Amino acid sequence: MKRKGLVTASRQDGSPEARYDPMRQFAELAGDVRDPYPMFAGIRESSPVMEVHYAPGPGRGPGLDPKAPRVPSLFTVTSHELAQQVLTDGARFSNAGYATTIGQVMGRTILEMDPPEHLRHRALVAKAFRARVLDQWSDTIIGATVSELIDAFAGDGHADLVPQLTFPFPVRVIARILGLPEADWPRFYRLSTELIAVMRNWDRAVAAGQELRGYFAEIIADRRRHTRDDLVSQLIEAEVDGRRLGDDEIYPFLLLLLPAGAETTYRSSSNLLFGLLSRPDQLDAVRADRDLVPQAIEEALRWETPALTVARTAAVEVELGGVRIPAGGFVAISLGAANRDPGRYVLPDVFDVFREGQQHLSFGDGAHKCLGMHLARLETRVLLNAVLDRLPGLRLDPGAEDPHIHGLLFRSPPNLPVRFDPGPR
Repeated sequence: MKRKGLVTASRQDGSPEARYDPMRQFAELAGDVRDPYPMFAGIRESSPVMEVHYAPGPGRGPGLDPKAPRVPSLFTVTSHELAQQVLTDGARFSNAGYATTIGQVMGRTILEMDPPEHLRHRALVAKAFRARVLDQWSDTIIGATVSELIDAFAGDGHADLVPQLTFPFPVRVIARILGLPEADWPRFYRLSTELIAVMRNWDRAVAAGQELRGYFAEIIADRRRHTRDDLVSQLIEAEVDGRRLGDDEIYPFLLLLLPAGAETTYRSSSNLLFGLLSRPDQLDAVRADRDLVPQAIEEALRWETPALTVARTAAVEVELGGVRIPAGGFVAISLGAANRDPGRYVLPDVFDVFREGQQHLSFGDGAHKCLGMHLARLETRVLLNAVLDRLPGLRLDPGAEDPHIHGLLFRSPPNLPVRFDPGPR
């Protein structure tokens, strides 16, 4: 059955895009675990820093590709205090470990850089995400994209908000921000989702990275000849202290942008809508008082973190939470567990848009705090306001089969079937 609203095109030509189902790819990436939080709570209570031992041989984890890099020693951090300590201590906990994983298929991205290289590179890239640029995108790209997606089902009185809205929305936004032709979107989306699945299918991710690099080489060359009002042109023209980005620095950023931005935004907006729809009183409160929208977004990010884990590597031998981590040890920071730490949050398992503002760790912290967080918040705010404005009487479909959030690596509902009062398309 063809899903409505997906970025993929309906094709019968035998192309990779015609055979590719990106939602299935994302579901496989997430991991089929409905509620990992009791497990996280048990680990956090007994050992907030825990060494993880893998069984020997190629089967190092469910679905991992034997060709993917091996981690010599792994420690997971689950408390808010220690997670924040790791994220903000760039001297002892390095990002360089990403070079052996995602760096193998994307090239040298900002993810794997440590200061001072990271600070110089971030300052250049950040030029393209300044407030003036975001304001420019708000109506012309973000608002227009939400409107066209809702237009397709507003008259039906029912929809599945994941495949018809939250899933295609951010990739269309990013493709438009990059100035990519609409005919290229299916190919772009397939390659990007194959790229992010690097630890599950190494060869396919490497091939996707090479193909995307060739694709972007043509885009960058065109923008150097003919500047446009898009992100690629802004990256080319960004300058700090007389220095600009070279092509070899722009490629990895573009490769990182869609997997990092589109997946997390689709999941976080889906989680937000699920949280509100599961608590109709809070949905009504946010609809009536739009000043609650920003804190509803932040609460959803805390309550259901879209990407549960980020990684660091111990630059030196270090003691953390009473546990010795050797130099080179791989440290997995469980953002999901930290965001539900009862030592930090009252009733942390409860979704509550009235919760007094407390910072979460879903965008990370420290020097590597998510560069695209302002764009992600803007996208989610525009999407939520449009849903509240255009879908009156919005509610979970009472005949739907058990909608829920799941995942162990990433978290979001696979489907979100709803009913509402139909209006004009």
